[in-house]
Formats: sequence, structure tokens, C-alpha cells
Amino acid sequence: MNLRPPLLQEGDKIGIVSPSRMILPEQISQALTVFQEWGLEVVLSEQLYASEGYFAGTDEVRRAELQSFLDNPELKAVLCARGGYGMTRIIDGIDFSGVKKYPKWLVGFSDITAMHVALNNNNIESIHGVMPAQFGYEGVMESISSLKNILFEGRVDYSVPMSGGSRQGTANAEVIGGNLSLLADSLGTATEVQTKGKILLIEEIDEYLYKIDRMLTQLRRAGKFDELAGVIVGDFSGMKDTSIPFGKNIKDLIWSHFESYSYPLCFDFPAGHEPYNLAIPFGHSLSFIVNEDEVRLLG
Repeated sequence: MNLRPPLLQEGDKIGIVSPSRMILPEQISQALTVFQEWGLEVVLSEQLYASEGYFAGTDEVRRAELQSFLDNPELKAVLCARGGYGMTRIIDGIDFSGVKKYPKWLVGFSDITAMHVALNNNNIESIHGVMPAQFGYEGVMESISSLKNILFEGRVDYSVPMSGGSRQGTANAEVIGGNLSLLADSLGTATEVQTKGKILLIEEIDEYLYKIDRMLTQLRRAGKFDELAGVIVGDFSGMKDTSIPFGKNIKDLIWSHFESYSYPLCFDFPAGHEPYNLAIPFGHSLSFIVNEDEVRLLG
């Protein structure tokens, strides 16, 4: 069983850090208001608004700030301000002994997938969910509420309409995954994603169809689909095609990589780069039910 951080209570301290792309103060102002309404004390990284080209500071600055927050015994959660790119540049330098000693929730998605995978490999639960940079977006309130529910209550009970092309079935297993590019990027590294017996979530944004196919092919060739318990296909937003059409739409493309298996699979689950981005506890065992009318995720 994986290590589950304690649930939050009013008065707890949480931290916000920028391990990837740079961020501006106005981009997280709404999140700070929300956390105050939740009764939380927010600790901002001293280097939160640092800038080194695209990144929120140098690799060493970002690594050191993230490490200090993971090691901080007073923090009950660490929220990554935004994604972008940069986590894989520092992930090999992260020591997880502190977060094992002082368990806390790590929250984020997109580029933060690299951290989720590393935490899962260290048997620590984390949360794939909305980040402070998105709190001001239109239509994001249900996503924020789902994050609060996991942080304070610890349970998941989602029901969404079943999308066409899904495969019915039931699985009870821990969930892992995230951004497809980051999952493919993990192969052959010290933090390679481990999928055996797990429910795999995949999502992506702004990619060419042939690149999606290439990443799925890479994961399939590495055996990452062979012993799954199920697949949750989240949002694949802003997909692009080449001048010579790939020949399949995104749903048919994804299905072609999973059609030979028998485990349950759903399409269009609200997780990924859209305002409606339901929080999911990674490393936690959930019931995944796909029937003719709905998809349930609970536990």
C-alpha cells in the first residue's frame, strides 16, 4: 500500500513552488484568495517568480526550492504553480526521504507528470489536478472543488457520461499516468513509469497526430500496455494534422493501440488541459467502472 499524506485541515500550511516554466504574480492571485477562503496558510517559494529564459530560475534554483518544500515538516501540501517544461531537468536530483518522513500532497499536472511518476515509484500518493495558474480561468470551479474534496475529505466519486468507442468493464487498482509526452519521456530513465496492474491515465495538448501515434507506439513496444488494469483517456486538446493527413482521428488512433486488450477503457474523461479537469489521486486504489451509460471513478 502506498503512503497517503494526511488530509488537510483549516489552519494548515501549504506551499507553492515553480519547478518548471516561469510564472508571474498575477497568474496565481486568484488561487491565493481561494486558499485563504479554505482557511489555509500559504507559503510562497522565495524563488517563485524567478526567471531564467523560459524557466522559473536555473535548474539548481528550481530543484533546491522544490526539495526544500518537500522536506519542510510544516507543509501539508506542495502545489506546483504551473506546468510547461522543466521538471525532467531536475527530477533525478530530488531526494524523497524528506517527503516520506513528513508526508504531504504534491499537486499538479502536465509537466508535473514527471514528479507524479517518481513519487509513485517511491510508493507515495499524489494528486493530478488543477494548479494555481488555472484558478482564474473561466469554467474551472468544479475542478477546484474536486481538488479541495481530495485534500480535505480524501474520497473520489465521479460519474461522467460514457463516450462512444469506450470499452465496458470494471477494474479496481491504483491510478497513475498523466501527460503522454512525459510518460514516453520517462522510458529508459531512473524514473520510468511502472504500469503493471494499474489504471493508466493519458492526456495531451497541442501535438500532431503522428507524434501521438509515435509516443503510444513507444510505450506499447516497451510493454507498458500489456498488464494494465484499465485506461482512462483524458483530454487530447488542440490536436493537429500534417499536410498529408495521418488518416485517423484522435480517438481511432488511440483505440488502435488498445483494441487487442480486454481491460476497460474510457474516452473523454475530464482530466487534462481543459478547465474541467477533475482531480485524481495517483497511487491510490480506485474503482473504475465503464458501462453503457456512464463512467464511474470512486474510492
